[in-house]
Amino acid sequence: MQDATLELDADLADLPKGEWLTRLATTTDAHGFFQPLGRKHFAAMVQRGDTLLVTFETIQGMRALSPEAEPVGWQMVRDHGWSHLCIASDGDTWFRDRHVIGLFDRMIDDGYFDDFETILFYGAGPCGYAAAAYSVAAPGARVLAIQPQATLDPRVTEWDDRFVEMRRTDFTSRYGFAPDMLDASAAAYVLYDPVETLDAMHAALFVRSGVTQFRLRNMGDALQSDLMKMDILPELIEQAMAGTLNDMVFANAYRARRTYPPYLRRVMAALDSAERTDLTYMVARNVTARMKAPRFQRRLSEIEALRKMDAENPDEAAHGD
Repeated sequence: MQDATLELDADLADLPKGEWLTRLATTTDAHGFFQPLGRKHFAAMVQRGDTLLVTFETIQGMRALSPEAEPVGWQMVRDHGWSHLCIASDGDTWFRDRHVIGLFDRMIDDGYFDDFETILFYGAGPCGYAAAAYSVAAPGARVLAIQPQATLDPRVTEWDDRFVEMRRTDFTSRYGFAPDMLDASAAAYVLYDPVETLDAMHAALFVRSGVTQFRLRNMGDALQSDLMKMDILPELIEQAMAGTLNDMVFANAYRARRTYPPYLRRVMAALDSAERTDLTYMVARNVTARMKAPRFQRRLSEIEALRKMDAENPDEAAHGD
């Protein structure tokens, strides 16, 4: 049951960074706690029910991805009465920081997570790495990680050249290799696009018992943003929290991509790149029959014009002239 006295109307949108942080700290401190963690991280807790969502987020992501410039979990607090712990970083740090490690060590020592009946750790990209890695602090928790890295230890993932500046960072001490940290979880869900080769290679390191993988082919390299824009991320979080996120549930939610123009454009581009003109034609016809899509209509008209030319000049078409 929701507590009407708990308000999370902090009005964080369009604030300068310093004022944004001050207002977020004041709001969470009134309903739980706010704790700086060194220079680049903080923890912000909203205490409510015995269901806990732990999100790893960046300051930049919160301010850019949410119209309200707020943590992902605040809407879950409003809608479901969950408690929410946001571990935030200033930039992409993979949360490999002694202050963050110290926080989770203290939480383990204090039995902090024992007070919650159900726990989900969530994050995307570097934050997905952290969600998986730090979930070991709460045995029995569930994890939802979107295109997570497994580690940036160059001895394991030297093939990933996207984050070379992180190669001197310690990924071997406590909470280091994210896939191993999932051994204590009740269930883990990993989402990635198999067309994104490096993301797929990291996902392969998470293949183990208790981990379910969902492939979002041709969705690209910004899955969290796309899931938010399709308005299916809240449902995925809810299902992951309940432990009911399976192939059928995911497929039903993921049908939203059928009306999501960025995804449809990526599919058409992939088919064109592979010179699968007949399939491109079928996709363009399907899309234009369901929605207004000028780019698909133009491509459909182009293919129809080419087909008409080929029909009128069969000899030239046969010889590729």
